[in-house]
Amino acid sequence: MSNATTTLAELTELIRQFTREREWEPFHHPKDLGVALAIEVGEILEHFRYRTNEQIHDYLQVTSSKRELSHELADGMWLLLRLADVCDVDLADAMKEKLLLAAEKYPADLVRGKPDKYTAYQKQSPPSCEPTP
Repeated sequence: MSNATTTLAELTELIRQFTREREWEPFHHPKDLGVALAIEVGEILEHFRYRTNEQIHDYLQVTSSKRELSHELADGMWLLLRLADVCDVDLADAMKEKLLLAAEKYPADLVRGKPDKYTAYQKQSPPSCEPTP
């Protein structure tokens, strides 16, 4: 398996089978999966806490550190895919739609090289000449 050859559908099915074999479906409600996902994100962030970008780069050069991070990322992906499956959300379709919406909010010609929130790029209406009542 690799990113280049494995589909989201294949991963979702593997997770679904793993869950069924353990009879975990009763525990996989959206709220519980969402809480578990939030916890896993925290575990991912532990690898970066109190480190500069340079320290993180060096940390990830250590095979065991990168492996630990990869397992936390996999846990997060596992929960995200399971949550999407339980909620009957097609993540690939949702991502395509989200990218189209983001392209409208963040036009490449306006945002290139800038990290600002989309509201910084929205056209402001000119001030009104009408007196305020």
